[in-house]
Order: sequence, then C-alpha cells, then structure tokens
Amino acid sequence: MSYVSVKGGEKAIQNAEALLTARRRGSPEVPELSIEQIKQQMALAVDRVMCEGSLYDPDLAALAIKQSWGDLVEAVFLLRAYRTTLPRLYYTQPLNTDQMAIQRRISSIFKDVPGGQRLGPTFDYVHRLLDFKLAAEDNRPAMPQGEASHVETPRALDALGHEGLIQPEEKTVAATPFDLTRKPLNLPADRDARLQNLARADEGFLLSMAYSTQRGYGNSHPFAGEIRMGEVEVVICPEELGFEVAIGQIPVTEVQMVNQFQGSKKLAPQFTRGYGLTFGYNERKAMSMAIVDRALRAKEFGEEIKGPAQQEEFVLAHSDNVEAQGFVQHLKLPHYIDFQAELNLVRKMRAEYEQEHAAKCSKPQPDRANQASVPNDAAIQPSLIS
Repeated sequence: MSYVSVKGGEKAIQNAEALLTARRRGSPEVPELSIEQIKQQMALAVDRVMCEGSLYDPDLAALAIKQSWGDLVEAVFLLRAYRTTLPRLYYTQPLNTDQMAIQRRISSIFKDVPGGQRLGPTFDYVHRLLDFKLAAEDNRPAMPQGEASHVETPRALDALGHEGLIQPEEKTVAATPFDLTRKPLNLPADRDARLQNLARADEGFLLSMAYSTQRGYGNSHPFAGEIRMGEVEVVICPEELGFEVAIGQIPVTEVQMVNQFQGSKKLAPQFTRGYGLTFGYNERKAMSMAIVDRALRAKEFGEEIKGPAQQEEFVLAHSDNVEAQGFVQHLKLPHYIDFQAELNLVRKMRAEYEQEHAAKCSKPQPDRANQASVPNDAAIQPSLIS
C-alpha cells in the first residue's frame, strides 16, 4: 500500500514548517546545540539511531537527532532514508569480536572468568537519583585510569563448551549473506535474516518482547552469559586487490544469553544461546535482541510456542519503528473520502437497527394478568401423577 502526500494549503504548510524550525531552535538567547555536542554528550542516543537506522555514521546520526527535535524514531527515519541514497561499494568481512578492544566485559553466571570482569561505563552501580551538580555549567569530571584491553579475551561460555553443556554455534558463513537492506523479509525466515531484523528493530518493542518471555509468555529464564562492549576492526577484501584491508574500527556491543534446555528426542539436556550485536554502546537493546533471538528458536528446539515473542511473524512484522510509525502517523493525513464511506455505512446500519427495534416495540404484548391465571403444566404435573 502506498500513500501520496496531499497538496493544498501551501501557505499553511510553509508556516507550519517555519514554526517547527523556530521551536526546534528554541530561544535565540540560548547557545545552539552543535553536532559535536550531540555526538559527545548524547552518545547513547546517537548509537541507538545508528543501530536502528542501519548506518554507522555518528555525524549524520547526530544531525538527524538535531533535525528531528530530539525525536529518536524520527531521527531513525531520516537516517534510514538517507542511507538508501548511498552506493554499496563493498561487503565487509564478518566482524571478529574475539579481537575486540574491550571497554566493558561482564558475565553474570561466573564470578571469575578468564580475562576478568571489566565494569566499564555503566549505570548499573549508581543510584537513580537526580544529580543536581550536572545542572551547573562547565563540569569537568576526572577521567579514571585504565584503557581498553586489546588482548584477545576468551569467551566466558567456553568453559561450558568444553564440558559439552552448551549448544555449539555454527561457524559457517553463507556465500551470499542475506541483506535485509536490499531484500524483502520472507517468512519463515532463517536465523541470519531474523538477526538482521532484530538488530534494527525498535528498542522499546524488543524490550517489551524480552520482558514478556521472563514473565512466562515464552518459557524463558535467561542468564547473561557474557556482555562485552568495545571496538572491532572493519575489514574488506576488494576483488581488485585480492587481500583483506582494515578500513577502520567501530564500537559494538555483543551479548550472549544462556537458557536452560531440558532436551528433546533429538537433543540432550543442555544450555542454549541467544545472540545480540549492535552498533555502539547499546546494551539494553543487545540484551533484548538476544532474549528474543532465543525465543524465536523455539521451533528449532521442538518447544511449545505459547508466547508472542516466540511467534516469528508477529515479532518480525511489527518490530520496525520506521514502518510502524508510518502506519500510525499516516492516520493524520486527510481521509475524507474513506470516512464519508464509513459514515454512510454506519448511518444505514443505524437506520436499519432503529427500524427493526421500532417494529419489535409495536407488536402487541401478551396480557400478563391473564397469564398469571393460566395453570402451568409443570406445576400441575405432580397432581396428575398422584
């Protein structure tokens, strides 16, 4: 279905756009927010917009946030639309997260893990109280000591793998990976297509789906096997060169969730995984993605599908915030003809209803006084028997 913008009221539309521009800017007496300020001081918002916009570019994501008046879904829409104008020059090699320069790395299932726990920047251990010191201008907090670790860090789940207690992940890569940005999603979908869909899905929707599985709608009790955040190299292999070239580094968040699996006729009892990977520091999204990924594998493990997060079509068809906001917000456009058709239909049904109701009311009602004097067959039956 497509929607064509309605032309008309050109002056009113121009005024509405001018008013939006003025409101977005705010008071001229307040310094204008710069793109660099948004990148540096609203980094988590920038990371979310890049992830759901399917484009890693902090400058453009910051611009989209500024242009959208802080509406992150609108910013995602802007970035996604711009991405469609860009040429596709190369496909990168799979990211090697084993070689991540780790800034944060924790496991909630092991106290001591090879490579150690690394808390990194997190809200997990701070009080949820408003810090009025931040209202003061020119805050210059001291940077703590310590840098990102560039040493290859073993996976926290490797210990379970050595015992054969966790389902192994296949290392094979398809010759032509599925590309959701160029191909429509077909259902049922393979796991690579599902993961791409989840990676750019709306964070709030995924969070809700993940939460539903923990409340009983999906037979899931996940543990955070490992959460790691840091920078990874982006590598391409140009055909004209014939060898791999690193073109830069990007920050990513990777999560592996662990779920108990009681076994089936084909599989022994073991732990299974859910996987999440996002641009930037996007921990809540990556965790939700991993939980939903595992829920969508229910059929693979022969589990009963009894929750919305396990229903592939429901999750994948409703997770995209650009598509969702388009369908909701288009309701603001003129629907005069459609509504007139429904209005006429409701008027017709209402007239028929009232006519039928009036006909029922006009029928003569039986005399209740005479009814009371007529003997009831059931009431006199015992006397007949006796």
